[in-house]
Amino acid sequence: MTTTATPPETPIAKEQKRSRLPKSARAGGTLHGGPLAYVILTVFTLVSLFPLVWTAIAASRDNQRLAENPPPLWFGSNLFKNLEIAWQDANLGEAFLNTTIVAGISAATIVVLSTIAGFAFAKLRFKGRNALMLLVIGTMMVPPQLSIIPLYMLVAKLDWTDQLQAVIFPSLVSAFGVFFMRQYLLQALPDEVIEAARVDGASSWRVVWHVVFPAARPAMAVLGMLMFVQAWNDFLWPFLVLTQTGNPTVQVAVAGLGRGYTPDQSLIMAGALLGTLPLLLVFAIFGKQIVGGIMQGAVKG
Repeated sequence: MTTTATPPETPIAKEQKRSRLPKSARAGGTLHGGPLAYVILTVFTLVSLFPLVWTAIAASRDNQRLAENPPPLWFGSNLFKNLEIAWQDANLGEAFLNTTIVAGISAATIVVLSTIAGFAFAKLRFKGRNALMLLVIGTMMVPPQLSIIPLYMLVAKLDWTDQLQAVIFPSLVSAFGVFFMRQYLLQALPDEVIEAARVDGASSWRVVWHVVFPAARPAMAVLGMLMFVQAWNDFLWPFLVLTQTGNPTVQVAVAGLGRGYTPDQSLIMAGALLGTLPLLLVFAIFGKQIVGGIMQGAVKG
């Protein structure tokens, strides 16, 4: 009994076969959502934007109108006036500079240290590695409020109160950042690449600089953005160790707005809007690169 071998498909035959498939089933084809998908996305977008829009509406009104029922649902004429008053009363120029320094140093340091530590936990073999990783994860379960009293005592003994280093130094490491980078590097960094670098005579630090950092760049961008936003919005610890007349951050400065027997909610909302605008600007500039980096890392992984 003889069998006839099936001849391999030619490139032309493969292309003709592919052209008969629907566009959404082809490799690289564009998927189009139906009307229901657009409705759901529109609803989620409106719900997500509502807090920001309401903040702008409240900042454009006066305190008396905000106290009425129902509250205003459209912009008033006092937006720029309230923004100017909030900027001057809270000294937001200095606060923006201080917060940029704190958030920038914290985010950059966390990204570098977390990438190095994540690489060690993901790819290096050493005694007690799993136990140490469990210890790092365990610290994420401890509420940060529990460490406020001993941390404040340490800062006071170092005479750092009302100075930016009191906010910067406690935030230079992040257990979440170490865990995040470890999970990413487990998949995105093949062991063969590290072994090839070591065969070529690269030291551990050269491997980190020339292999780990390039491979981890998408995750580093995401972690940097998350840590920058977290440091920018941090309120409790800066409020305890900084004053509104010394070296305030944005959140500490905004907390001093509208004080009085009847707090001026419109000024508070104006300060909150000014404090949010830099984050929106940063994401508008770098958001596309960060999302593109995530997709690139996902494809390589």
